[in-house]
Amino acid sequence: MQKKLKVLIVDDSAVIRRTLAAIISADPHLEVIGTASDPFIAADRIREEIPDVITLDVEMPRMDGITFLHKMMSQHPIPAVIISSLTESGSATALKALEYGAVEIIQKPQQGTKQFLEEAHVIVCDAIKAAAVAKLKKAGTELNNHLIRLVHAEQTFSQAMLQTTDKVIAVGASTGGTEAIRAFLQAMPPDAPGIVIVQHMPEKFTASFAKHLDSICKITVKEAHDHDSVIRGRALIAPGNRHMLLNRSGARYYVEVKDGPLISRHRPSVDLLFRSVAKYAGMNAVGVIMTGMGDDGAKGMLEMKEAGSYNIAQDEESCIVFGMPKEAIKLGAADIVVPLNKIASKVLDKCALPFHAHAAHG
Repeated sequence: MQKKLKVLIVDDSAVIRRTLAAIISADPHLEVIGTASDPFIAADRIREEIPDVITLDVEMPRMDGITFLHKMMSQHPIPAVIISSLTESGSATALKALEYGAVEIIQKPQQGTKQFLEEAHVIVCDAIKAAAVAKLKKAGTELNNHLIRLVHAEQTFSQAMLQTTDKVIAVGASTGGTEAIRAFLQAMPPDAPGIVIVQHMPEKFTASFAKHLDSICKITVKEAHDHDSVIRGRALIAPGNRHMLLNRSGARYYVEVKDGPLISRHRPSVDLLFRSVAKYAGMNAVGVIMTGMGDDGAKGMLEMKEAGSYNIAQDEESCIVFGMPKEAIKLGAADIVVPLNKIASKVLDKCALPFHAHAAHG
């Protein structure tokens, strides 16, 4: 980045505004052009100078951040990163923010240990940079439900073909991934192979995200707990701020949920999940890398390919940010590159037993 990205901070807490300003200003690629204690002041600041990215709190006086986001995205879309304390109840509101066009949602930095603030610097600044290059959508726009229905129809014939319990589907995503994962999981039949997912997101958000997906999908979707089994008809989503790895005991696949440092600038890390899948599932795995900023997952996916797995990358056109898939493709880790609405069908085809596939065509 040659020119510094201009950032406007909107938060009712003076302490948080100062903390965020210090974190963001320390990055040589970012510049804080102003702060605002509520959306009305923010609107005045935007009239003076349009920022490249806005950081936005959810709970503020006079007008909440979600209402402001909705108005802004319908009138003058500007990339927005929601920075919130995200309590358990507030995470449902955060999901609404993504629906209204927010690019990222991250945990509000706390005054605390040196390690926490160092990690906050990485997470906050990376989120702002991802937002700056993301493809924006207008407020209230949903994924194309017609495409989802088409994928459902296309997969009806495949459901009887999914006979093996050994297959594992491993998915990694970041910026824009919540919508991509929703489309992918909604296209899964009830007896789909076990799915493990790392989506970069903050603590306490993943439980609400999984619960929402569980209510709209044919498969079960849950936030992963340590030693949860990876079984047919269920997707496990790595909890925010915890790493998730695949392991195996005899014929049983299960996940391990662990603390630890940031890996590939993230916790949970796609690379860490993919490497464990390479080790314990190998040729029984199908890897999927979706929209997201950065390169988390690229090296892990290459290890999966070297172990015999079949890997799919989302194409540039359907990505919000073509970062993670691009890096995996560059390394030669992806076997095929397809649009979002084709990923589910490719995964299910690869999970089918060969003689059933022949019978279907014959």
